[in-house]
Amino acid sequence: MFLDKLTKLLNDAFRPKPKYITVTPVTGSGPAQALPSANEPPANLPAHVAIIMDGNGRWATSRGLPRSAGHAAGTEALRDIIRASDDWGIEALSLYAFSTENWSRSKEEVQALMGLLLKYFNSEIDELDEKHVKITILGDVDGMPEPQRTALIDAMERTKDNTGLKLNIALNYGGRAELTRAARLLAEQVKAGELEPEDIDEELFGEQLYTAGSPDVDLLIRTSGELRTSNFLPWQLVYAEMVFDDCYWPDFDRAHYLKCLRTYAARDRRFGGVKASAPEAKPEAEAETEPAIKPETEPATDRNNEEAEP
Repeated sequence: MFLDKLTKLLNDAFRPKPKYITVTPVTGSGPAQALPSANEPPANLPAHVAIIMDGNGRWATSRGLPRSAGHAAGTEALRDIIRASDDWGIEALSLYAFSTENWSRSKEEVQALMGLLLKYFNSEIDELDEKHVKITILGDVDGMPEPQRTALIDAMERTKDNTGLKLNIALNYGGRAELTRAARLLAEQVKAGELEPEDIDEELFGEQLYTAGSPDVDLLIRTSGELRTSNFLPWQLVYAEMVFDDCYWPDFDRAHYLKCLRTYAARDRRFGGVKASAPEAKPEAEAETEPAIKPETEPATDRNNEEAEP
């Protein structure tokens, strides 16, 4: 009851109302131009979006509130982003909710996170199932506390045959641990005589990952301004476009989401190749002198060493 009241109070007092904005594509240097249908996503949507929901604790601290209050407010943002992904037809959404390193946080913060996790699944599972969302937990479910473990297993079992949005929630997750687990599973099959080492390829390896059945990540979004992937989906992010938003996760709404999607849509994705429409190179004798290309640089930042959410 107290948590419900606190969450409502925080939302009313601090969370800005959703607003729809126009943005300028990241390519080009001309003046800003308003995009049509400012409250609609672009036509070129990513099939798989991954989000590192970062900054809950700092959002709360900046307001003189306990870190647990930031996690409660972040749950409200999470609810709307899942709905938006479903509304806009995104195929898969992967969320970094709790890493293997997060167990090192204070006992009070971990307990608050576990309580919010249990509350979320108990309150949202009916709506998610009704919308045909398929829930998959990425991470070591067996390492979770018993009440949370039961809720997670029940959610996956209940929604396993759903054909809508693939909702992947990373809990007790570490990217290197996932790769190690996949290698171990394949090694066990080789040892049992079920598989030859030369049969192992990228496709077979990918089938051992938690995300088997989902496409590779097209777009990674990280909030709070941190510029790292923090051991999240290292295999699946191999060709992902990355967008970093300075806002803390509790303030991330559909307007921010749309901005990230439009940034993605403006990117030129070549996957190591070149555009088919690129003109042929001129013979060396006829080639025009090209200006030197200066490497892109980012301004140095003076960020603290606080480990990011989740």
